[in-house]
Amino acid sequence: MKKSRPLTLYILFAMILGIIVGYACNKALPDKQAAASVSGYISLVTDLFLRLIKMIIAPLVFSTLVVGIAHMGDSKTVGRIGVKTMGWFITASLMSLTLGLIMVTILRPGDNIGLPLPDITASSNLKTASFSIKEFVTHLVPTSIFAALAGNEMLQIVVFAIFFGLGAAALGELTKPMILLIDQVALVMLKVTGNVMKMAPLAVFAALASTITTQGIGILVTYAKFMGGFYLSLILLWGLLILAGYIFLGPRTTRLVSFIREPFLLAFSTASSEAAYPKLLSQLERFGVSSRITSFVLPMGYSFNLDGSMMYCTFASLFIAQAYGVHLSLGTKIAMLLLLMVTSKGMAGVPRASLVVIAAMLSTFNIPEAGLLLIMGVDQFLDMGRSATNAVGNSIAAAVVAKWEGELSAELEPEPETTPVPAGA
Repeated sequence: MKKSRPLTLYILFAMILGIIVGYACNKALPDKQAAASVSGYISLVTDLFLRLIKMIIAPLVFSTLVVGIAHMGDSKTVGRIGVKTMGWFITASLMSLTLGLIMVTILRPGDNIGLPLPDITASSNLKTASFSIKEFVTHLVPTSIFAALAGNEMLQIVVFAIFFGLGAAALGELTKPMILLIDQVALVMLKVTGNVMKMAPLAVFAALASTITTQGIGILVTYAKFMGGFYLSLILLWGLLILAGYIFLGPRTTRLVSFIREPFLLAFSTASSEAAYPKLLSQLERFGVSSRITSFVLPMGYSFNLDGSMMYCTFASLFIAQAYGVHLSLGTKIAMLLLLMVTSKGMAGVPRASLVVIAAMLSTFNIPEAGLLLIMGVDQFLDMGRSATNAVGNSIAAAVVAKWEGELSAELEPEPETTPVPAGA
């Protein structure tokens, strides 16, 4: 029998190789147009992988969430678990936003950045109106579930699935055949997910090689203070989240961290929280979290608990204010934090959502919106950390809620790895 190596190892190899190849291409192609053209072809692999992920996300979230709610039995149970879940999300969100505000205030990465500031009349071409509270609330409810599924509108899919699951649970025995069918759909989607994940190392390689081909490693040096400060803040946030998990889970928290290292690396290297979702679902169930908890908490988390993205919103907004010398009082900073607490909850279904939220904050607090141009060049590298943090936050949330509900069992036996060893290895 052939031995197999963990997918995590292949992803790490792919990350290193992607950086090396990207650097080589960047040096070999000094012409920006040629570099962009080559980068476009390399990124085809990543684009294909992310499209495959998006293809399965909507049916996977809908089927697992409906089955999870239906198995809970009644609206009282759903309400109890929902309150606990949202309580954790709100606490984690406030912690993320506050830590970002404190760190950017202490580190002050925007002071003397050594870069020419974009003219304050320049436009970032990002639409900010979609993040008004009115638009967010009305956007929650889909006018058509088919349109929501077609557009991968996570928030709307979650809302419809909750209503659908509650309706199915209320009818009891009558809907058992339908729930069984939906459960089978979920199993099929998880099988499809396993096949798609075999492409992950190749997608990781292409993502990093493509980005560094056009941006070069030099851009990381230019923005070292800003990026270093943000990643230091993320590391502190990881520590706080793990500490919070340890309070409720005890020593098993270290095992949880070990279980999620693969989806963590996948989210980091592809800069996509969605890419990690299917693997996170299966790893949490292997850790011992019941399927009805994971199928309820994870979709909710992907809509309401994006810890890394929320920290970035406060960190980047104040970075831009510092760069332009805009002084913000403590009261103004707190007001910004509370407003971000609301508007950030609509990030799940909006492209480049963190930048859109930041643009809304800048215009609200009279900070030059042109400052967004300062961070757009490195946003891809920062998005890697944000996406990985979102995976950490949601996995700990699911495990803690399962513990509260008495639905955290012993770890399952590890599944055999499906990634084959290359011939001759």
